[in-house]
Amino acid sequence: MKLLIGGSSSKFFHLKDFADELENLGIECKLVHDTDFADGYPSRKLSTWLKQNKKFENLINDLKPDVIFVDRQRHFGLESLKNDIPLFVHLRGNYWEEMKMARKTLYSSLPKKLAINKWDDIASQVFQGSKIILPICKHLENVVKNHYPKKPTSVLYQGITPENWFQTDGMKLKHPCVGLLQGAVIFEKTKELLTLTKVLEKMPDVTFYWVGDGPYRDDVLPILEKFDNFEWLGALEYPNKVRDFLAEIDVYALLSGIDMSPLTLLEAQLMEKPVIATNVGGIPELMKNNETGFLIEKSDHQTLIEKLELILNDSQKANSLGKAGRKFVSSNFDWKIIAKNFVSIANEHAN
Repeated sequence: MKLLIGGSSSKFFHLKDFADELENLGIECKLVHDTDFADGYPSRKLSTWLKQNKKFENLINDLKPDVIFVDRQRHFGLESLKNDIPLFVHLRGNYWEEMKMARKTLYSSLPKKLAINKWDDIASQVFQGSKIILPICKHLENVVKNHYPKKPTSVLYQGITPENWFQTDGMKLKHPCVGLLQGAVIFEKTKELLTLTKVLEKMPDVTFYWVGDGPYRDDVLPILEKFDNFEWLGALEYPNKVRDFLAEIDVYALLSGIDMSPLTLLEAQLMEKPVIATNVGGIPELMKNNETGFLIEKSDHQTLIEKLELILNDSQKANSLGKAGRKFVSSNFDWKIIAKNFVSIANEHAN
């Protein structure tokens, strides 16, 4: 089987690991940046709006793939449908909720409304024309079935390479500390960080470090930076600086209002850090409550404080949670496991 993977640049690092494991299983893979071969309106590159996607045609003619795999709903997927090649769509987030939030915030002006309507039209065509939709967690599969009840689906979790997550000398941080590693690109996710305000006030001797950035940063950062025990580190180079950060922190916290399969939660557990995360979306599928860390409800600052104090005051408990976390992630989300699952799906749905 020949598989063409058109991926977004932000996930290319991990898609390369995915492709390598598939090659080991006998699948011939070619991994490309999707926008290098297919783009157009409403792309930010005006030069692509009137271009014919000849590079995509050449790519198809040279490779002659049996299946095309995409990790977002863009022009690459549209071109795949035009060539009548089975299209597998890996869905990473709750597209419909994210679009709803985007319309209310960043895309409220007329030009941006036109752009988001076009993106929505493209996504609808890609979803409808796909051979199968591969949601990234069970929670998201239920969401997909509400929108496309007749479309075949199968869960394909985010994979990871455990060997890439090893202990380092870390970075210079003040202890005890809590590390938060999450972007600010979806408003519903980001605003949950404001739960920290009461935590920062009650735990003045603990330093909270946030790594991440995005368009909604300023909705939370000015509020959090008022506290002396909060520090924003911005975006860190991936994966080396992120690995150093996770190696150094005492606890990893994920405070998110909506999430499907946060990669950082897997990474933190592989770095043997006890984790505390909001009980939303697919997060409960990526950790073991009370075994690798603790789930808390949205905006529950009191339970967050209690769990942080429990971990920070009991090094034996923290160590136990961390070791269980690495074992759990390695046993369930290693790319070797995810790739085998994908091969089974491909064999069933490729024709």
